[in-house]
Amino acid sequence: MNRLTTQKRAHILAFLVEGNSMRATSCMADVSINTVTKLLVDVGTVCAEYQDKTLRGLTCQRIQCDKIWSFCYAKEKNIAPENKGILGYGDVYTWTAICADSKLVPSYLVGRRDAAFAKLFIDDLATRLANRVQLTTDGRKAYLQAVEDTFGSNVDYAMLVKLYGEPQGKQTEL
Repeated sequence: MNRLTTQKRAHILAFLVEGNSMRATSCMADVSINTVTKLLVDVGTVCAEYQDKTLRGLTCQRIQCDKIWSFCYAKEKNIAPENKGILGYGDVYTWTAICADSKLVPSYLVGRRDAAFAKLFIDDLATRLANRVQLTTDGRKAYLQAVEDTFGSNVDYAMLVKLYGEPQGKQTEL
């Protein structure tokens, strides 16, 4: 079995970090795209294990949570009926928590945009914190129950709801 040298692995990762596609990276590094894929999966696994073990007992003061939309395979409206509802087909959300002061991301979760994933995400976040925090989320109702169930009264919680449109009492500027 062929093994990449540490230097070759470092080059491949550097290409990816610089924003090159997996296919471009495989061409520049003169390796198979399968090699790039396997290396990326291995590095991702090690990074996830490291984060899970290391990011504990955090003393963050202010945490902001949100979701990032994406899709796998195809957008939700284009999914074949036999694949509807299967994670990995259609809409996928990355739930993120970020420390407003240090910009550290203590917790993230990839999944659906529902109450079950909100609960998993908030539960994981709570296990990483050492003290009471000020937690801010968007207005999604799933957060409300998850935060209450997980933190109870041991959190300063607020929802930030953005309203888009023309401001009331619009005045002309001079």
